[in-house]
Amino acid sequence: MSILVNKTTKVIVQGFTGKEGTFHSEQCLAYGTNIVGGVTPFKGGQTHLGKPVFNTVKEAVDATKAEVSLIFVPARFVADGIIEAANAGIKLAVVITEHTPVNDMIRAKNYANKCGMMMIGPNCPGIISSDECKLGIMPGMVFKKAKTNIGLISKSGTLTYEGANQIINEGYGISTAVGIGGDSIIGLTYSELLPMFEKDEETKAIVMIGEIGGNLEIQACEIIKSQITKPIIAFIAGQSAPKGKRMGHAGAIISGEDSTAKGKMKALSDVGVYVVESPAHIGSKLKEILG
Repeated sequence: MSILVNKTTKVIVQGFTGKEGTFHSEQCLAYGTNIVGGVTPFKGGQTHLGKPVFNTVKEAVDATKAEVSLIFVPARFVADGIIEAANAGIKLAVVITEHTPVNDMIRAKNYANKCGMMMIGPNCPGIISSDECKLGIMPGMVFKKAKTNIGLISKSGTLTYEGANQIINEGYGISTAVGIGGDSIIGLTYSELLPMFEKDEETKAIVMIGEIGGNLEIQACEIIKSQITKPIIAFIAGQSAPKGKRMGHAGAIISGEDSTAKGKMKALSDVGVYVVESPAHIGSKLKEILG
């Protein structure tokens, strides 16, 4: 079991023949991802990495019946790429691209929501269901399954890998890991992903990695309190960040008490989450809880 994607998921790649699209598509294919084609305007009819290339997402979906799109197009084309995917009937778009303009994302997210298309990212490492499907830039060798599997949600790409490594080193596996991205406007959030992990029989606990800025972690507290019964271990990055200064991600800027690391840690603790003060403690805390 996993959430959102698995070994049978049919995937197309937008920006398939570009440098980034090519490199990471090769890695995804090597991991076992079921990429059935790609999209690059004006290159339709060609073959790339052994897969057909189409001029439009609609052509790709009609020919391959793909339901998921992995997006590697340049930032200025991301909104159009998302809207094109939604129009073509794609169910989930995974947007890796950095530096997408905020106004573009507001427009694209609203359109995706209207069409019923889910989205992960942008500015994210993607999603991986261990030993089944990798959509993004994560190092596949870190993500494995075991007898007991953990779900992972993170704003940070690097901390996604660190959290995964902590989990694996303690003898646990990973069901699915989702890097939701660190921009101010993103697709799926903790509040939407946590219930998916709650319903997944394979996932025995959840690791949640957040950071300063915004209120997504605060919003998740109500969901955790009312819907989640599985243990959650959380780490919030940016505990020493000064107020008003952006730290790394576009969305990582303290604008009020709820957006501070301290405020988020307290709110999560108050609803029963096991909050650790360092990512180095994620694995040991899991061991303490699950045995």
